Amino acid sequence: MTDRPTDLSSLPSYRQPRRGLFSARKFALMASVVAGLGVAAYGLSPQGAPVDLFSTSAHAQVANEVSKVARPVGFADIVERVKPSVISVKVNIAEKVAKDDSDDDTPFQPGSPMERFFRRFGGENGIPGMPGRGGGRAVTGQGSGFFISADGYAVTNNHVVDGANKVEVTTDDGKTYSAKVIGTDPRTDLALIKVEGSTNFPFAKLADGKPRIGDWVLAVGNPFGLGGTVTAGIVSAVGRDIGNGPYDDFIQIDAPVNKGNSGGPAFDVDGNVVGVNTAIYSPSGGSVGIAFSIPASTVKSVIAQLKDSGSVSRGWIGVQIQPVTQDIADSLGMKKAEGALVAEPQANGPAAKAGIQSGDVITAVNGEPVKDARELARTIGGIAPGASVKLNVLQKGQEKTINLTLGKLPNTIEAKADTGGDNASPTRGADVPKLGMTVAPASSVAGAGKDGVVVTEVDPKSAAADRGFKEGDVILEVAGKSVTSAGDVREAINAAKADNKNSVLMRVKSGGQSRFVAVPLAKG
Repeated sequence: MTDRPTDLSSLPSYRQPRRGLFSARKFALMASVVAGLGVAAYGLSPQGAPVDLFSTSAHAQVANEVSKVARPVGFADIVERVKPSVISVKVNIAEKVAKDDSDDDTPFQPGSPMERFFRRFGGENGIPGMPGRGGGRAVTGQGSGFFISADGYAVTNNHVVDGANKVEVTTDDGKTYSAKVIGTDPRTDLALIKVEGSTNFPFAKLADGKPRIGDWVLAVGNPFGLGGTVTAGIVSAVGRDIGNGPYDDFIQIDAPVNKGNSGGPAFDVDGNVVGVNTAIYSPSGGSVGIAFSIPASTVKSVIAQLKDSGSVSRGWIGVQIQPVTQDIADSLGMKKAEGALVAEPQANGPAAKAGIQSGDVITAVNGEPVKDARELARTIGGIAPGASVKLNVLQKGQEKTINLTLGKLPNTIEAKADTGGDNASPTRGADVPKLGMTVAPASSVAGAGKDGVVVTEVDPKSAAADRGFKEGDVILEVAGKSVTSAGDVREAINAAKADNKNSVLMRVKSGGQSRFVAVPLAKG
């Protein structure tokens, strides 16, 4: 017997295929895919006759629907409009005498977050405005900037022009002009320059609103001296603190930004400047998609003062503050970890004169809630010296309203003597077992002063060690009460435990600075 293929149509169970099993629309969709590969496509009708799928009404309908889908929009129109307002900035620094210690040439404190993690975008000789490592020679640096008025006022970074004895700018059309520095503000790293030679410069507008996370941004600048370079990205985050100072409020963007982009603008899709590019996070020195811009709102207020007086004056209340952590909030009986905790008011400062004390929590300024310590610093700094402000304060568990007149923020901060710490003579103290440390009266330890108790030993596995206590720290208060002996510390801790507190708040002096620390209490 010879095997042969079975004729399915001869079987009793066989059914004729339904017409339209594959509709013309489905054929059209399949054909569209094939067409995308550059292949001529035909289908078969149910009768086996070839069908030109591209001539069917179904395909026409699909093509029409596809044409309605929004296509990616380029930025060419925006760039064409805003790019002429951006300038390349070139500076010459007067020749400096070389220093023995080249580390002194950096503008940041040794070991600070900015020195360790953030690289400014100056020229190849380092940070513009600072002497080169080699010393004894003139330094040239490059950065970016942008016009904010037709008569030649332009914004750039302070670190681009700081210390410059000659400033030149090159506009988008290739022309070069001389410029002079009108004023700088190191605290926000902003500078205002005036370009001479024309009264009809194209200029950019600073945005009125705040960008949202996810909004498009365009960075335009002079990376590596190339000039007129445009990159695109989005707003990755807002309100970033990068360790540059108390006024940090940076916009984080992922548009590629490199050395030489400093002072250049970050535009939104409406062509308004939402930020001034000032720093990048870069282990390698090149862009890794993490850049930081100064918000337009900050630029507006700072530049207005620089234009009027050449400098910036900020309000000041004279307090050392710290964030309110959840542990601290629990210790103070607060429902939320908000506000700014006063670690220490400065003697004869506006706050001290008005009655603000260590341990107070400032919760609002002129009726506006204070989220954290940084927000308090920015809010007070944004008010003119001499103005009267109303502070809402939580003082010893009671809400109070305190009125005071702002002073002027000093240009320099007084250094406090380190009266305790590593120079204190070692003395055996009394144990505070629930905390895992020993303490001794400050008056019994040479160089520790007369107030509080000195930490003489810390168990490395204890709660005290976890909270950063170290030998030489001076504990001034425990649970709001001054302490002068280990017995005072134990008594305050026992009282806190009797009140069913999970932690106890201590005011600690370390390295000449005061801070509050919430230490969890051991059970039993």
